[in-house]
Amino acid sequence: MSFQPAAEPGTDERPDPALDLVIVPRVRDLGGFEVRRVLPSGRRKMVGPFIFLDQMGPALFEAGLGLDVRPHPHIGLATVTYLFSGELLHRDSVGSVQAIRAGEVNWMTAGRGIAHSERTSPAARAAGGELFGIQMWVALPQADEEMPPGFAHHAPAELPVIEAEGARVTLVAGAWHGARSPVETRWETLLADAVLAPGARLPLPPSHEERAVFVASGMIDVAGQVFEAGPLVVLKPGVSVTLAARTAARVVVLGGAPMDGPRHIWWNFVSSSRERIEQAKADWVAGRFDLVPDEAERIPLPER
Repeated sequence: MSFQPAAEPGTDERPDPALDLVIVPRVRDLGGFEVRRVLPSGRRKMVGPFIFLDQMGPALFEAGLGLDVRPHPHIGLATVTYLFSGELLHRDSVGSVQAIRAGEVNWMTAGRGIAHSERTSPAARAAGGELFGIQMWVALPQADEEMPPGFAHHAPAELPVIEAEGARVTLVAGAWHGARSPVETRWETLLADAVLAPGARLPLPPSHEERAVFVASGMIDVAGQVFEAGPLVVLKPGVSVTLAARTAARVVVLGGAPMDGPRHIWWNFVSSSRERIEQAKADWVAGRFDLVPDEAERIPLPER
């Protein structure tokens, strides 16, 4: 997904021994398709290595319509796409062409530079249907910011599933509750998709220093406070918390270790160096990024 400059986000601070911050999403329109953005925010740029989080949809496309995000560049990060419903077609400048469907993982490492597009596939466009999911950016460690670009896709059957107390948790990345995902990461990372039945309880142990809960749907209780779909609830380090589902709900648990220093973010570029971002701007304008095969369009560099 391409990052567009946004107004200052909303936040809601709660004086609670377990909750650090509650970030209220702001809505962005990407050419008729709404996304709800919670990271980065003015009060909290990162949670573990996660520096960007968009909720895509839920949107219902009529037959013949779909999403078209033209080729755009990235550096210094990995993009993570995970869908709850629907389908997208990913193409990138290293030659990857991969449809992603619900429960699958697309993990694209930008490193020193990559370009990609995300579109509704011809078959999905003809049929119409819902698109609902999340896209995240994971900052790369400083030692890996200039690594070669790459792409990995993982099917649902590859991902560990943890079931207990009415919760069904798919471990997308990292280690949690004795399980480990096969998705390769470059930093201590936690990413889990939890589907909760009404009354389900999901313990969140303090096994990762930074943790947050994104409420994708339904209503949950976090440390005695009730949240409906939309916010990112950032937890305090070292505190055990149990989520309780007031209704059927879906949450994404994310976090990991604090990054090895601050990161700068401008448009679709992330780096520990402001100068490197300026170079990426110039490279995109001058056409020095590799092209996405069979894609003639591209998103121009924003003016600000």
